[in-house]
Amino acid sequence: MKKFNVAVVGASGNVGREMLNILVELDFPVDNVYAVASSRTAGTVIDFKGKDLIVQDLATFDFSNVDIGLFSPGGSVSAQYAPIAVKAGCVVVDNTSHFRMDPDVPLVVPEVNPQAIGGYTKKGIIANPNCSTIQMVMALKPIHDAATITRVIVSTYQAVSGAGKDAMDELFEQSRATFGSGKIVPPKKFTKEIAFNVIPQIDSFLDNGYTKEEMKMVNETKKIMDPAIRVTATTVRVPVYNGHSESVTIETKKKISAAEARRLLENFDGVVVVDDPANLAYITPREAAGKNATFVSRIREDESVDNGLNMWVVADNLRKGAALNAVQIAQCLIRDHLK
Repeated sequence: MKKFNVAVVGASGNVGREMLNILVELDFPVDNVYAVASSRTAGTVIDFKGKDLIVQDLATFDFSNVDIGLFSPGGSVSAQYAPIAVKAGCVVVDNTSHFRMDPDVPLVVPEVNPQAIGGYTKKGIIANPNCSTIQMVMALKPIHDAATITRVIVSTYQAVSGAGKDAMDELFEQSRATFGSGKIVPPKKFTKEIAFNVIPQIDSFLDNGYTKEEMKMVNETKKIMDPAIRVTATTVRVPVYNGHSESVTIETKKKISAAEARRLLENFDGVVVVDDPANLAYITPREAAGKNATFVSRIREDESVDNGLNMWVVADNLRKGAALNAVQIAQCLIRDHLK
């Protein structure tokens, strides 16, 4: 089997480290792996298959020997360095928001729209969707194929790990202070205190009253699945370390029962249905943490509309919501395009 040189850009961050872990778990055919990050963490050591990877400085890194770049360094950094990598002959799978809505850059969830990957030849870049969008479209896809979804209403309950390590530390410090010294730890990563609280804002507000995170879910769902789907979202940060949860309500053109939806989801690759209310069987973010599947629970018919369904969707946002999806894109890339 042909092997590939892979660079993980943003390797010292939460998602970058997960990318390295998943390359090992999925037995990705790597020849050489390069850990790349900003000068702030350049020179530090990261373990990969029991060997030490020295983090290299992105500003001076040479991409000419790299086949695939898995990028997760922040939007402005990807905007600057992804084109440099492409020019050197590297195909970039970018986890930031910068390229997602570029019409010449495919936005891909491999189980949902793998056919879009071929469009990478236009700019040499494939975009990884927003974490909350990924898990939602995983649950929507089989139902849309069977009954045509016309409208989606989603409320998210998003873990602090989605905002990075500093956000996780903030939750820890505020929680510890509550039960310890009682000292107030003012918010830095969030607009309000996150410990024992929920914050109905992720990213900045736009003129239409929605946040950027909410409009990402709207626009990305349309690009990945169907521009005719109407989507409205409310995104909320909750004091959970890892794992995003979503309450999803859908309306369909064709009526579909909860039993049929459950059957479709059970047979969809990457989805695990845990749905037995009589035995309190449903998934929480703590149970989904560290797992690759998108979990769907509480599938039921919406009694307020003619053709509606409600469901609860949970996934590890650092895995399927980011690192895993990126590596799966790379798997499709080498299987179908970089032979």
